Amino acid sequence: MTCNVGDTERMARILVGLALVGFAFATNSWWAFIGVVPVFTGIFAFCPAYLPFGISTRK
Repeated sequence: MTCNVGDTERMARILVGLALVGFAFATNSWWAFIGVVPVFTGIFAFCPAYLPFGISTRK
């Protein structure tokens, strides 16, 4: 598993993911827990959706 997510994108993913999870708690809406996915991809700096296309935002 090689890192394919750059630092700026990692921060954006984590912030957006945490905002979605916070929204889920605030509104008791289960679907907003989709924010867990960007949080994990930001923490691990790996996005499996980038693999088939050969995309990397890492310098």
